[in-house]
Amino acid sequence: MSEEKVRSVDKATLELIEKAQSDKISTVFSRADEIKPCPIGVEESCCKICAMGPCRLPRSKKEEQKERRGVCGATIETVVARNFARKVAAGAASHSDHSREVVETFIKAAKGEAQGFEIKDEVKLLEVALDFGIEIENRDPKEIALELGEKALQEFGKQHGELTYIKKAPLRRQEIWRKYGVVPRGIDREVVEIMHRTHMGVDQDYKHLLLQATRCALADGWGGSMISTDLQDIMFGTPVPVLGNINLGVLKEDHVNVVVHGHEPLLPELLVVASKDPEIKAMAEKVGAKGINLAGMCCSANEVLMRHGIPCAGNFLQQELALITGAVEVMTVDVQCEMQGLKDVAECFHTRLITTSNRAKIEGADHIEFHPETGLDTAKRILKIAIENFPNRKHTVHIPAYSQDTVVGFSHETINYLLGGLFRASYRPLNDNIINGRIRGVAGVVGCNNVRTTHDSAHLTMIKELIKNDVIVLTTGCAAMACGKAGLLTPEAAAQYAGSGLAEVCEAVGIPPVLHMGACVDNSRILIAATAMVKEGGLGDDISDLPAAGAAPEWMSEKALAIGQYFVASGVFTVFGTTWPTLGSERVTRHLFEELEDMYKGKWAFEPDPEKAAKLMLEHIDKKRKALGIDKARERVLFDMAMRRALA
Repeated sequence: MSEEKVRSVDKATLELIEKAQSDKISTVFSRADEIKPCPIGVEESCCKICAMGPCRLPRSKKEEQKERRGVCGATIETVVARNFARKVAAGAASHSDHSREVVETFIKAAKGEAQGFEIKDEVKLLEVALDFGIEIENRDPKEIALELGEKALQEFGKQHGELTYIKKAPLRRQEIWRKYGVVPRGIDREVVEIMHRTHMGVDQDYKHLLLQATRCALADGWGGSMISTDLQDIMFGTPVPVLGNINLGVLKEDHVNVVVHGHEPLLPELLVVASKDPEIKAMAEKVGAKGINLAGMCCSANEVLMRHGIPCAGNFLQQELALITGAVEVMTVDVQCEMQGLKDVAECFHTRLITTSNRAKIEGADHIEFHPETGLDTAKRILKIAIENFPNRKHTVHIPAYSQDTVVGFSHETINYLLGGLFRASYRPLNDNIINGRIRGVAGVVGCNNVRTTHDSAHLTMIKELIKNDVIVLTTGCAAMACGKAGLLTPEAAAQYAGSGLAEVCEAVGIPPVLHMGACVDNSRILIAATAMVKEGGLGDDISDLPAAGAAPEWMSEKALAIGQYFVASGVFTVFGTTWPTLGSERVTRHLFEELEDMYKGKWAFEPDPEKAAKLMLEHIDKKRKALGIDKARERVLFDMAMRRALA
């Protein structure tokens, strides 16, 4: 391990990095040492969308004398804005294609054609059906579900009008979007339009390009991701708080270990069901194992963790390390964030790497395609392969002795219930505690890991600084898993890490100071929670009025940019760490960091230091508190009867 750089703050990760080095196994960490990022590419000062280039336009001391332009005359602003918009399009497409797969499975489940799937949350089915204007009186749930699925599928191909979920946003927010013409029409249309506008010789006004980037991002946050979250909840059950366990120590030497990795929870849900089948259990015992140990990786982990308590083996940068334990019989992968290096690591051990999506193959890996019509059969087939592979372990098993209890599953509905109770579910207690100052504000800290930073460090540094200052944190994705490994997802963490006001509220309600809200697509839950705070009253009439901020301190994926852009466009101050993809143009960066605030009341910021980034968030939260007139502590007054009558 490189002496000048600490690779991770997680002990299990460090232990297996050392083992990989000792065994001379290539991992993302060793490859990062060998590859230096291109400085021109980092600032997105390179255009390669036509065959007259690539045109590299690096910053130089002579920039004042000569404006940087490509062969076609494209300015650096056009080049940087195009690159940014294309990343947003890719991120939005990935989430929305995930959503499309969920919708199509949902329709088959409603028709009774999806093996192992059913409608588990009928209450949410009715709520979402009403959002889509569907009649629910005296109708069979499957009939309602079928109409809902068909209407949801239409959201992808709509050419005109507005996405249905736009009306879930605060009215003032909708007015802002309509003013700037960024309300999405159809999910796919907005992605296609970005790809057209960024083709050579089309849209060459950077501000106009970024308007379409915003429209596309909103199609993700208030479209694809929100649809996916809602329909998954209806099919699999809306998450409620559940006790789980996280880190590489959840793997078991005496069990058949199957790791589900990726982002679509369809097959993982059925693997949970199949793993409980008596026939499968008997097969495992017959080969000398004590049973099947299912574990998750990345956002598939978040999905089965928060619904079933299935242990989580780790986040993005730990995927290869799970195989290096020598204990994994099968790893299934579907879409997004799977490293091609997994195949090379798997070949060093007995592990079978199985791709399961018709959109994602890895050269050399086995491919067993998932189809909902035969989903449960496929799940059992994969588990049988894992069982048959158990006797083939050819290396000494090395499982780090590190795991941590977590409490996860804080959906919007759960938070509403925990705060308000069964008969009056409400965000009023949260709003009241923000107004009275016990809670300073709310922060969403989400996003990936990035090997160019110390694994998990920026997430934990930022979040500890926020909760120490009485800011309650909502988290998803790899950031949520970092918190889990560090013990921040338990109620006991409030007393250890939170400020006195936040700790008092957490103790009263029985919640952690950091709330695990799910996978990457579940950032839409944060949007709904913010909207609920606005509707509850007392904190302004728009998301931009809330004392709230967002951050992705270790981002690496194009999905993160799409998420960040839809949060900014929803009125949220959003800070990214690691690197920033528009630094090649001061004008584009200024537009995103300053001018967007005049338009959407939200803006971007870039700060690699997580402590400094947390301070920026706190300053923004305090600015919003002052604007609301709740910046000063108010003296508590015990009202007597005369004072109460005066109020009446």
